[in-house]
Amino acid sequence: MKAVTWHGKRDVRVDTVPDPAIREPTDAIIRITTTAICGSDLHLYEVMTPFMEEGDILGHEPMGIVEEVGADVTQIQPGDRVVIPFNISCGQCFMCGLQLYSQCETTQVREYDCGAALFGYSKLYGHVPGGQAEYLRVPHADFGPIKVPKGPPDERFVYLSDVLPTAWQAVEYASIPDGGSVAVFGLGPIGQMSGRIARARGARVIGIDLVPERLAMARRHGIEVVDASEEDRVPEVLRDMTDGRGPDAVIDAVGMEAHGAPGIKAVQTLSGLLPDSIAETVFQKAGVDRVNVLNASIESVRRGGTLSVIGVYGGMADPLPMMKLFDKQIQVRMGQANVKRWIGDLMPYVNSDADPLGVEDLATHRLPLDEAPHGYEIFQQKRDGAIKVLLHR
Repeated sequence: MKAVTWHGKRDVRVDTVPDPAIREPTDAIIRITTTAICGSDLHLYEVMTPFMEEGDILGHEPMGIVEEVGADVTQIQPGDRVVIPFNISCGQCFMCGLQLYSQCETTQVREYDCGAALFGYSKLYGHVPGGQAEYLRVPHADFGPIKVPKGPPDERFVYLSDVLPTAWQAVEYASIPDGGSVAVFGLGPIGQMSGRIARARGARVIGIDLVPERLAMARRHGIEVVDASEEDRVPEVLRDMTDGRGPDAVIDAVGMEAHGAPGIKAVQTLSGLLPDSIAETVFQKAGVDRVNVLNASIESVRRGGTLSVIGVYGGMADPLPMMKLFDKQIQVRMGQANVKRWIGDLMPYVNSDADPLGVEDLATHRLPLDEAPHGYEIFQQKRDGAIKVLLHR
């Protein structure tokens, strides 16, 4: 089969690799119809290379048709249309019982002290072949796959794999009071959907970014915007927009994709040039993130408010303004999305022909799988208005 594979920093290719096969009675094989390039895939493309091996299959946002199931899989059958959550969870352990599926104790990657295994996301998360391919082996298919109806286009459902549940969790963790306000830093796919979900739930939403196409998309969906390229002091602007207090909640949807902080950029670049064994230590023990946006989020949120961090950070020793967090009595919630926890909440939105979350107005590029390298390039460089790239067979 064809698959998108990693060959080094900024070097992804479409290779012919062996077809996947059933290994365990709880496995399934899915024929992928649509998959996506995620912002966190760019971390593998650019920053987290020490944890990758040449030939690794990328991708964790797939959907498709069930081709084959193992003997213990009864919840799906060949011919079913399914979305595959990016985290791999068993549905039966202690953590799954708490609906903390991203912490599944069955698939936790204890070698690196990480949570549940993820599709296509390096040794840190289980080294499981990903979904930017023609076929995918799905472990724990007796629990994970999400059945969706036939008929509507893939774009209606594919974001259930990651974008929508991640954005829903970001809003849930933000604890926005009824009729309250939330600022969303970063208007990539997660920030866009976080803003739309918060609006659908009755909040006033202010989005912050510096990419014109992202700002325009947010405006289309009723989100007030602040252009960070034109404002030196975004926290002050947000306070001016919210009676001098700051928004009730802030969602950091940027993580280590933030602009600026050249010192940290140098550390990221240096770590990519080190031998893998040394670079892994740098990532696990040192600060490798650009924390400008996180600091701005802390400064922006009103006293007693909530900071919800859904952007991915990769360092272990990044400086945080602990005094300010304490003094402002800010609550902080964060974490990898527990995908299946939020599917019941999201299904009415994606099943509606009215498309209340505008899921069919998120992808800016739809490319055949063979053009995935081009998709990575324009997404990473924010070229050609790329906000979300979908790949199809």
